Amino acid sequence: MNRRLLASLVLGLGMAATSALTGALTPGVRLAQGPAPFQLETMIPQRFGAWQLDPSVVPLTPDPEQQGMLKKLYDQTLSRTYIDAAGRRVMLSIAYGGDQSKALQLHLPEVCYVAQGFQLVRDGAGSLATQYGALPVKRLVARQGQRNEPITYWITIGDKATRSGIEQKLRRLAYGLSGEIPDGMLVRVSSIGMDDTRAYALQDQFVAEMLAGLDAPSRARLIGSSVAGQAGQGEGPATQQPLQREPRQQARQEARQPAHQEARQNAQQAVAQAARHQAQQAVEQTMEQKAR
Repeated sequence: MNRRLLASLVLGLGMAATSALTGALTPGVRLAQGPAPFQLETMIPQRFGAWQLDPSVVPLTPDPEQQGMLKKLYDQTLSRTYIDAAGRRVMLSIAYGGDQSKALQLHLPEVCYVAQGFQLVRDGAGSLATQYGALPVKRLVARQGQRNEPITYWITIGDKATRSGIEQKLRRLAYGLSGEIPDGMLVRVSSIGMDDTRAYALQDQFVAEMLAGLDAPSRARLIGSSVAGQAGQGEGPATQQPLQREPRQQARQEARQPAHQEARQNAQQAVAQAARHQAQQAVEQTMEQKAR
């Protein structure tokens, strides 16, 4: 067998292996298929802590063009306004997407507000302390005319809360390398007022009371089991956190095992088949050259 045929054989095997491994590493298991189904409308209570639903105020809604795009990105959305006894209002917006692959990603408030004519006058990272662990959040301020709206939001990819940007991309990449397509949750709270510091404090209080009003599985969906698992032992809801991670992680493990096994088998079969094909071609070419 001459060098040209040998090089052709090696190149063919390399291409076949690359193709097979690419298929094996392509995410194919949606985590949303594992955990029990849920509905945001019933998962988030209309009354918790000092807050109750205020149906008289409708949160900012996207224009028709954006609404059409959001329907493609999200499986569920929830928009509400809550009010406390002092008359202070906080707007809550939650969006859930069962497929956070490259083609379908969460629509960030930085984009949504600017698209509707707001000016983004603040964009920074922060940390929201809760009894269940520290949430990595983004702190924004959107302004349109006399309306000044401080905003706090975070993203939960799979079972971990994260900020948008590079952290979100790395989280999605980690799932992709494991053969999984994570689901995603975007939780946004905002209020209207010129004192940004006071607004963020009010929003932190609202989030803390909302989380305390949820059961353990619902809370894990909003903040991720990795954050909820930071809760210490003691009295109250924090003692429940180590238990809430198991159903979601078990569903992930059960979902990924058959997919990984199938991917490995497909890769091995593809490489073996390509090797046999290339070897057969090399033998036939050698025989043709000898016959000449």
